[in-house]
Amino acid sequence: MQEDKLNFSIDYSTMPKLECFGSDKPEYPLILSIPHSGEYFPPELLKQINCSKDILRRNEDLLVDVLLKKAIANGITAIKMPISRVFVDVNRDRLEMDPAMFYNYPANQNVLYDKHCRVGFGVIHRINYLREPLYKGLLDYNEVLLRIKNVYDGYHKKLQQLINKCLKKFGFCLVLDCHSMPSKICSIIDDRSGIDICLGNLFSQSCPQEMSDFLARQFWDKNYNVEFNCPYSGAYITFNYCQPRQKIYTLQLEINRSLYSIEDKLKPNNQFNAVAEDISDSIISLAQNIRIPEFSL
Repeated sequence: MQEDKLNFSIDYSTMPKLECFGSDKPEYPLILSIPHSGEYFPPELLKQINCSKDILRRNEDLLVDVLLKKAIANGITAIKMPISRVFVDVNRDRLEMDPAMFYNYPANQNVLYDKHCRVGFGVIHRINYLREPLYKGLLDYNEVLLRIKNVYDGYHKKLQQLINKCLKKFGFCLVLDCHSMPSKICSIIDDRSGIDICLGNLFSQSCPQEMSDFLARQFWDKNYNVEFNCPYSGAYITFNYCQPRQKIYTLQLEINRSLYSIEDKLKPNNQFNAVAEDISDSIISLAQNIRIPEFSL
């Protein structure tokens, strides 16, 4: 049976603006990138989706922006995408699109058909966390290009501006890309006690080992189980902005959602405040210590 063609447009004037903190005068050579905590869904989009908003939200980085509030309040520069990653995922390459999602995908258009596309989580998601199709029909490629232009490009333009400002002031920059991970994945990989924190440094390629080791020690000292590059070594932001020769470094932080939330109810648990304190304090210590000259070499 032929799939329906979905023709709809988004009113971008009503969408929330990109959120930036401490961007005027950076106090530390550290930028927090928060690309997946957005909870806003354009109403025009929801009419085209097969499932409830709660199911859509199960793939967001639940409450990560709230976990980092203390760190941000202490002057650490941060950028947050307030729009759901279901609409457009800014932690993917813009070419990570599945042509089968569109009724008018250009025949001569390049395709980066990598693992994210294959499983359904490219720059435009094809499925929800239950592996069910998201859309009621085929998308208009031109509508998706507007998502890239109006949302995706804005995040990356601003992040690059923050990096440039940081480089100008400190001579180097570390982008900490902040995420959460489902507890089920952590338990499958490590059935002893589960992984609490994952630090992805592209297998020691994205930043000086001293930086990722320092942050790991902060968590170890607080009795968190920390693993490097397992289950995630780093995604698009970690890879794309990593330029060690220009002293632009990246590190991906993944926090086990079961530490601080009731995952299926999308709510904080009783340990939320304690975990938030530990996460922010660890990041604040990192920000203070990477100003020491040997870290910038």
